[in-house]
Amino acid sequence: MTTKYKELTIWITGASSGIGEALVIAFAKRGATMILSGRDHDKLAAVKQRCKHTKKHLVVPFDLSDAEQAKEAYNLAKAHTGSIDWLINNAGVSQRSLIVDTSEEVERQIMEIDYFAQTRLTRLVLPDMMAQGGGKIVMISSVAGLLGTQYRGAYGAAKAAIHMWANSLRAELHDQGIEVATIFPGFIQTNVSINALTGDGSRQGTMDEATSKGLTAAAFAKQAVKALTKGEEYIIIAGAKEKLATKVNRVSPPRLYKLIRESKVK
Repeated sequence: MTTKYKELTIWITGASSGIGEALVIAFAKRGATMILSGRDHDKLAAVKQRCKHTKKHLVVPFDLSDAEQAKEAYNLAKAHTGSIDWLINNAGVSQRSLIVDTSEEVERQIMEIDYFAQTRLTRLVLPDMMAQGGGKIVMISSVAGLLGTQYRGAYGAAKAAIHMWANSLRAELHDQGIEVATIFPGFIQTNVSINALTGDGSRQGTMDEATSKGLTAAAFAKQAVKALTKGEEYIIIAGAKEKLATKVNRVSPPRLYKLIRESKVK
C-alpha cells in the first residue's frame, strides 16, 4: 500500500540536529505534518523553518527524561494535531568510556535516556494509536545494539534493550494495526560522539574519526524514509564495514569478536 504522507502526523524526538533533523526535513518534504521535540526550542524552531509547509508543523520542546514533561508534551501535541500516526524515538546519548572507568551513575543515566525515556513516551502514545486503529512506532537503536564493542558498554546495552523491547511490542500488537520498526544506524556524521558521555558523565567534546567518515545525516534519512515507506521492520543503515560485521555476527560471533578485539573502534 502507498504511504499517504499528507495524511500523517509524525512525532520525532531529538529533532534539533543530526539524523532527527534530517528525518524531519525528509518527511516534511513528502507532505507529513511534523511534531519536532528536543530540549532546545530555538534549535527546533530553526529546523522547522527549513521544512516545506512550515506553518503546519509544531515545535514541542521538553526534557525526555522527565516523566511529567513527557506527559505534558504528549497532551500538547495531541491537542494541536488531533492524533499522532507515527512516533519516531530518535533522541538519545552515546558513550565513549571503558566499562572499568564508567560509574554506575553514568550507566544509569545512559539507560534512562536511551531506554526508559523511549519506552515511557511510547506507552503514552500507544493507547490512542490503538483506539484509532493503527499507527507506527519507530525505535532508533544502533549497530552497537547488535554488536558489543569497546567504549560503548552501557550504550550498546541500552540500544540492545530497546531493540528487544520493540520486538516484544511488535509481537503483542501485530493484530491491532500497530507497526513497529527498529532502525540500526552505523557511523553517521552527527554530533553523537561529541556529545557522548565519558566515565565521569562529562561530554567527550570531540568527533571520532569513524563518525566523521560515516554516512551523512541526509543519506541516512533518505534510506530510512525509503525503508519505512516499504513497511520494513528491521533496518540497518550503515557503511560496508558495519554491515559486514552484522553479517559475520550472525554466522560466527566468536570470529567477529576476535576481529573487534584486534580493531580500533573508538
